[in-house]
Amino acid sequence: MIVPDPKVARTLLTRYATLRIAQAEQERPETARELHDVTYTLCVLMGTSDVREAVAAADSLLDSRATTDRGLPLAV
Repeated sequence: MIVPDPKVARTLLTRYATLRIAQAEQERPETARELHDVTYTLCVLMGTSDVREAVAAADSLLDSRATTDRGLPLAV
């Protein structure tokens, strides 16, 4: 099984959250397109077809990495 790069997962989660907030504050077509692209990429990276599953899988990946790295944060 191929394990996604935690740094990429963290970046995509951050971008996804930022775009969701931006879209909730003010809907814009360009933000919607970028959100769609980030959502798709996150799903592909995590091997899911549902963004909720992708977010949960990415969170789990980052949580397990933090534990195996003795609780040290992953620096980017």
